[in-house]
Order: sequence, then structure tokens, then C-alpha cells
Amino acid sequence: MQWTKKGERPPKKFKVQKSASKLMATIFWDSEGVLLIDYLPKGTTMNGQYYANLLAQARGSRTEATWEVIARSAVLQDNASVHTARVSRQALKDTGFSKLTTHPTAQI
Repeated sequence: MQWTKKGERPPKKFKVQKSASKLMATIFWDSEGVLLIDYLPKGTTMNGQYYANLLAQARGSRTEATWEVIARSAVLQDNASVHTARVSRQALKDTGFSKLTTHPTAQI
């Protein structure tokens, strides 16, 4: 119950409803287009091994004819535990991607 002025209607109450579930998408792209789009399955946690597998899939998504492009490719990532895990760092080396240490447009 809420106090209102004479002749004024009380504010409409909204019903609580269950919100839509969350979805995490990981996208790898380069100057030629999208390399890989991955949707994390419901109930799965992103960990170092999962991220390492994504790096391998992104590397394998280009043909050998574009290996020169992959060799010059860089990955921009933050210092989240998934990105700094030993298995992720090794996968980054194995796939041939180089890691950017800072955002290319960051003001230093």
C-alpha cells in the first residue's frame, strides 16, 4: 500500500520474472574477417585449457596459404587468469600468435 494524493493512481507494480540466461561468446578476427566464434556451453567455465583449445582452433581456421598472415598476427588480451595460465601461454607460443603487451591505441 502506498500513500497517494486524492485522485492520483498508485505507480504500476511490475511482476518479477526470471531473466534470460547469460551467454559468453569468444570471437577471433583479423583483417580478412572472422576466424572463429565460440559460444561457451552452459554450465562450463572458461579455463586455461579451454582457452588453449580456442587458440588452436583459431590457428587452424586459416589455410596454409595464409600462414604468413598468421605468423604476423597478434592477440590482444588482458591479464585474466585464463590468459596467464601456463597452458594458455604455451598454446600462444605453439600457435605462432604473438601477444600484444598493451592496447595499440593506449596512451602511455
